[in-house]
Amino acid sequence: MAAKVYKPAAEVNLGPDSDEFYISPNVKAPRVAGLLVKIFVWILEMPIIGPMVLYILKKDNLINKLVQDAEIPEPPLFTATHSWEDIPEQNVCLTKPDLSPPERVQEAIGCLPASLESTLTDSPSSSLKRWTIRDFNRAYSTGEITPVQVAKRFLAAVKECSSPGLNMAFFISYNPEEIIRQAEESTLRYQRGTQLSAMDGILVAVKDEIDCLPYPTTGGTRWLGRARACAADAAVVAQLRACGAVLAGKTNMHELGAGTSGINPHHGSTRNPYNAGRVSGGSSSGSAAAVCAGLCPVALGVDGGGSVRMPAALCGVVGFKPTAGRLSNAGVLPLNWTVGMPGILAGTVEDAAVAYSAIVDQSQPSYLRPELNLPLLKSSLSIKNIKLAKYAKWFNDSAQDIRSCCDKALQMLHAQYGWETLDVTIPEIEEMRLAHYVTIGSECTASLAKYLDKLKRSEIGWDVRVALSVYGSFSSRAYLNSQRLRNRQMYFHKEIFKTADVIVSPMTGVTAYKLQDDALKSGELDYINGAALVRYSIAGNFLGLPAITVMVGYDKAGLPIGLQFIGRAWSEATLLHIAFAMQEACKKHYMKPAVFYDLLKKD
Repeated sequence: MAAKVYKPAAEVNLGPDSDEFYISPNVKAPRVAGLLVKIFVWILEMPIIGPMVLYILKKDNLINKLVQDAEIPEPPLFTATHSWEDIPEQNVCLTKPDLSPPERVQEAIGCLPASLESTLTDSPSSSLKRWTIRDFNRAYSTGEITPVQVAKRFLAAVKECSSPGLNMAFFISYNPEEIIRQAEESTLRYQRGTQLSAMDGILVAVKDEIDCLPYPTTGGTRWLGRARACAADAAVVAQLRACGAVLAGKTNMHELGAGTSGINPHHGSTRNPYNAGRVSGGSSSGSAAAVCAGLCPVALGVDGGGSVRMPAALCGVVGFKPTAGRLSNAGVLPLNWTVGMPGILAGTVEDAAVAYSAIVDQSQPSYLRPELNLPLLKSSLSIKNIKLAKYAKWFNDSAQDIRSCCDKALQMLHAQYGWETLDVTIPEIEEMRLAHYVTIGSECTASLAKYLDKLKRSEIGWDVRVALSVYGSFSSRAYLNSQRLRNRQMYFHKEIFKTADVIVSPMTGVTAYKLQDDALKSGELDYINGAALVRYSIAGNFLGLPAITVMVGYDKAGLPIGLQFIGRAWSEATLLHIAFAMQEACKKHYMKPAVFYDLLKKD
């Protein structure tokens, strides 16, 4: 099979009439779980046969043809960082450069639309009312309820959903005494009128890939917490703590972030609150599911390959990944340093905006620090003339229910706001996916090498052992060519953003698929569903672009469908504006998940 020879990026036509050939991922690998995955691991780890099998797998799945052996004229681009550009954004609040996290939260609260709903009004059982940060803050401020009462209801709910009857597996670790202690301190501050911010007393769950005292950081394993000490809060956690947030424990995740399903044989497989027989998505599975189930309005995740946005879409919540460099990676497991960063999962776009304001990295000197705009969400009508770039062949490479739902969402945006959809071509989508896979895999094995060399293989999940075998097989040439492809994609996307404000796509190619019993103890290899889940995620990570997903409807089985907006670097305020407009157009159709807790509901 001849290797691909690429022409210079500047010669590629990005218009709708482009002759570029779209390659839909033709993954050649059957689903494997249980005994079969164990046999496959034993084969891959055999000294001679294993490398031969890996070569065949990479050859069949086009990694050699499109990446490793390809001829690419561009030089490699090793990071996805962006220099600051003063991009004109509509209807924003430019924050002062040296505000503290609580002060930034206050600025963000001032940008939100007025709420006409009574805090504790019950909503119809068929529709979904998510208690927002402002709902909790108002209830705390008026004395209708206290952070301690909410914390106790939270702990009762976590206990219930962890029971054998449900076994939702949202959390890896949580400390009831520590949670109550934080809630008691917050309650006292409200009683004294000295609350730190609107996030004081707000429950925030933290993915177990992010340091948060007093918990170990396991990365979804059963060994990393022993091998690597957690000595301090991650930067994003410290900023939330400074705002008075109640850190609610460490959420479950796909082991080492090396999968998209959220199936974890060590800590339990996180189940989807809309249907407990379906996956939640990964790798930030517990964070997405906890927000979906109403346990907290906000959670932190880490997004290296759609790992915040994918589970957000599958669980029907907001998933937001800012521009690379906008949030600090300090205290986050360095599993994939050029593609991964913290992200936000929230019940609403408003809560995503508030949490974002709290955790933005303002530690750099002012002359290096990008300006921080917050979206004025008081009226989405005030943001005009938005142009949405759509690559039809890519957009339509999804399940029928997803295509029709996302198309309908774009029609709603045009009808309500007059926003235009532009037809474009984004070349080499599958090539970018494979280049990202080589990159994230190579960086993962490099970062874990000092641990894996001393570790018994039996401590690692079977599916992750397969992933690590594949990751370790990538050559230096494959990695270098992947960075050349990164350079090409950076050029393509910058050209598209000269005429469009955002790129729009479904968030996933499939909705939440069935969680099968044979995978619970061994994990599973399901590369067909995995490729469909990551199909639209890659640009946000590989190119460091900001991206957000918001629920726009359901498939025939009642499972959530997410629509994604990808923006220019540093255009988070515009993305939040667009996502908020989409949410407002769709939210009257939102339905409650089957597993849902109203922590503010009157007894």
